[in-house]
Amino acid sequence: MFLESNTSNTKRGCIEVICGSMFSGKTEELIRRLKRSEFAKQKIEIYKPLMETRYDALKVVSHQGREITSTPVPSSTNILLLAIDADVVGIDEAQFFDGGLPDVCGQLANRGIRVIVAGLDMDYTGKPFGSMPQLMAVAEYVTKVHAICMNCGNLAYVSHRKTSNGSLVMLGETESYEPLCRDCFNNNFKD
Repeated sequence: MFLESNTSNTKRGCIEVICGSMFSGKTEELIRRLKRSEFAKQKIEIYKPLMETRYDALKVVSHQGREITSTPVPSSTNILLLAIDADVVGIDEAQFFDGGLPDVCGQLANRGIRVIVAGLDMDYTGKPFGSMPQLMAVAEYVTKVHAICMNCGNLAYVSHRKTSNGSLVMLGETESYEPLCRDCFNNNFKD
């Protein structure tokens, strides 16, 4: 008697997190993974916070200029409602989403969807940022990517804010932020 394996057509959901400081290649890696899934004829959906408009209002764009069309959403629950038929869901700038994002990602993974999340793991003060710690804890795969310290050339640890703006959320680029290693951040810039 021949037994067929039911695993070949079974969708297995999971959560993957790509984290690190600014300018470390998080969005670049997210786009790379999504493009590979798209090439494999999987249905992909990409979401970003509505407030993220630095490069484009409707696209996720890396600092290197790679881009992919996305759907801006005001809250994480919108992702759950919109990702009905997706095989793979990409989420950029996860640190800016509300605290419900880990639960949303878990529900999507439980539906058999591969969820790939990219975001800053720490804020400009060196503290864990938003829902990223919870996402990293529940993810099957965590990839930490690193920028290079602008001060000494070692692997960067944090996105140092070069301005005096004390708001936790401040969109910016190289004019406002620079990646620094732990020593340079602690010895020269931490309050």
